[in-house]
Amino acid sequence: MKIGVLLGGRSSEREISLKSGKAVLDSLLRLGYKAIAIDARDHLVDTLQRESIGAAFIVLHGRWGEDGTVQGLLEIMGIPYTGPGVLGSSTAMDKAVMKFILQAANIPTPDYVIATAGDKIRLKPPFVVKPANEGSTIGISLVHKKEDLPAAMDLALKYDRKLVLEEFIAGQEITVAVINGRALPVIEVRPHSGFYDFEAKYTKGMTEYIVPARISRTMTKKAQAVALDVSRRFDLTGCVRIDMIVREDVPYVIDINTSPGMTETSLVPKAWACEGRTFDELIEEILQGVSLKI
Repeated sequence: MKIGVLLGGRSSEREISLKSGKAVLDSLLRLGYKAIAIDARDHLVDTLQRESIGAAFIVLHGRWGEDGTVQGLLEIMGIPYTGPGVLGSSTAMDKAVMKFILQAANIPTPDYVIATAGDKIRLKPPFVVKPANEGSTIGISLVHKKEDLPAAMDLALKYDRKLVLEEFIAGQEITVAVINGRALPVIEVRPHSGFYDFEAKYTKGMTEYIVPARISRTMTKKAQAVALDVSRRFDLTGCVRIDMIVREDVPYVIDINTSPGMTETSLVPKAWACEGRTFDELIEEILQGVSLKI
């Protein structure tokens, strides 16, 4: 079976996706699979038809990769793929819809409002401004005072017309990966700036990642249980990652990643390695979760 590694694409996280995709492709080749890289930026349908792949390994980040669009295309073409299906991808990607579902399911998440350009904002600082349909750190700003709001709104509106303004919760940031229904060790995310934005995430040395997280065994089990609950509620299959902030022993869900980074230094591989397992074993495990979601 030929495996097509879908990477690149047209989102603002294209360059990160290219790096993740290369790591996955190299791993598949080491494992003995017949695998090729397929850049999802242009002529994707033509390429998929020409290459006649038996399965797709999705390593796309952001729009047109995590939002259900590529998943729907693959289902129409009858191509099995890794990761969540159309519904799980789309509802987890849209942060406004994600927040609504979390609250309806009584899963702790910071208070929020939905805003568009020109809206009067009455939320009291500090709060976070983020585009509704972009990666977790794309176009995101922390508003400390009202004077910070115009610049934060302008930045986020470059990426989406719908914004999520979310109460800022000061606490310990953690993330939990779930692979094929099993929660991995909890990772503590400690940005030196105190706020995990795009610069803190992708600039070497600006964030410390601690595995396992420095939290109690009780909190570890609670965070893993929340991650599994989120996965079930959103019907998230394959490999996903749930971001949270812990305050007063309560893990608040702040984001869901349906196509996490897959370089050998990304967070999911770090959690996997904490169990003494290799990157190639991780890729094999993800591939075992492939199914035709129709």
